[in-house]
Amino acid sequence: MRMTSVKHILLMPLLLPGFPAFLKRVQRDCATVFMLHRFDHARCGIDGSDVAHLRRALTYLVRNGYELISLVELFERLGGKGPQVRGAVAFTIDDGYADQATIAAPVFAEFHCPVTTFVTTGFLDGKLWFWWDQIEYMFQATACRSARIQVGNAMVDYRWESDDRRVGAQADFTARCKSISEGDKTSAIARLAVALDTEIPTVPPDRFAPMSWDQVRGCENLGMTFGPHSVTHPVLSRVTDGVAAYEISESWSRLRAEVRSPVPIFCYPNGMRDDYGKREIAHLRRLGFLGAVASEPGYANAVSFQGSEDAKFKVPRFGMPDGMAHAVQYVSGVERFKQLVRALI
Repeated sequence: MRMTSVKHILLMPLLLPGFPAFLKRVQRDCATVFMLHRFDHARCGIDGSDVAHLRRALTYLVRNGYELISLVELFERLGGKGPQVRGAVAFTIDDGYADQATIAAPVFAEFHCPVTTFVTTGFLDGKLWFWWDQIEYMFQATACRSARIQVGNAMVDYRWESDDRRVGAQADFTARCKSISEGDKTSAIARLAVALDTEIPTVPPDRFAPMSWDQVRGCENLGMTFGPHSVTHPVLSRVTDGVAAYEISESWSRLRAEVRSPVPIFCYPNGMRDDYGKREIAHLRRLGFLGAVASEPGYANAVSFQGSEDAKFKVPRFGMPDGMAHAVQYVSGVERFKQLVRALI
């Protein structure tokens, strides 16, 4: 039997009248954690969220009776304190951009929906702006239409005659920077500035600006909570023991100094499987953190949460999808059912 035929047979329950009730059982020990980044009243480019889409998603969740819970409550219930999560939904936001305070916080408050924003404290302190934003700025500002740049050990040639090709070159360069050391990344970005004949401003342009600590405290008044996301946003697995410890402990210290109710849950920069490890988990445990969130897709699962000492420090999140169909698929249990099917074939 062909593999596609097997899949069709296993997916046939989707058409049965009792399937929604089955999905609720599938989701009884799982929660969906969504991860968002940038916001605008219109599309906001790479990793951007349309406010109208966010409102549609929140309206759907409220009207259909989904439980919207805070990240701290989620961690407690996954650990066995309180009722099962039964398909609950939690929202998180990464980095600490100004639009997260001015645009996102009021929308979540409008729907009485908890949301935790993970801030990079050096960004809010005005000590840096994000390296991927510097890359985007340079590709947008340059009059060049080609560049030859060394990225790590590779020499890469880029040529573009259209905006799509330019965005593609930007995305490729950014992806390459994620896979090299911090020192090599800094050198590659400096070489990019020379190759594109651009200068990187000391202060980020408005569209790349951080929220202020005063805005953080104002967002707390609206119900938004805040957790640490490092000081400078390095890939922790690619820095020394001392730097990794500093990035975690100092970001937590700064957050506690600035906000009333800091969330003792860490968010790994970049957050993929190879971007953190036992060293980071051990340090978080020593500092008394409840756990940590990653960026790999998947459900927050009570069985794994309670079955492994490290699971609470590897909680997966789904990127908030562009379309409602995919958002519904995640929260309804359809994606969870598909995961179970994949494990059988």
